[in-house]
Amino acid sequence: MVETVSLETAKEVIDAAEQRADEIDNPMVITVANSEGNLIAQHRMDGAWLASIDISRNKAYTAAALDMPTDELADPTRPGESLYGLQNTNQGRMVIFGGGYPLMRDGDVVGSIGVSGGAVEQDMDVAESGVDRFDELSS
Repeated sequence: MVETVSLETAKEVIDAAEQRADEIDNPMVITVANSEGNLIAQHRMDGAWLASIDISRNKAYTAAALDMPTDELADPTRPGESLYGLQNTNQGRMVIFGGGYPLMRDGDVVGSIGVSGGAVEQDMDVAESGVDRFDELSS
């Protein structure tokens, strides 16, 4: 059986990310998915954009599906590069900008987090708070 993130852990990861979003005064949608990119938990803060529901979920999906942070896809998906057009695959679920991260345990991807609602740098900052909390819980 593939190891995954429990609902309890997902809630703690979301809480940590939400706390950071509050600190920067930017409502976000925060999603935690399993290693296959399937939803474990999602939280939409009051005032977060409706569009961010799908975007955060797709960031989590992308990070899990490709075992990498979504911000690492920006350069290889530019026109003329090897992954150009990637965002048009998987029924449009691939996200090629920051805010999605795999959650790692013992070198394996066991889940992912996706955050949307601010500028890309803000999404990444908030998601990294969730990753940090996951790492604390996993050590």
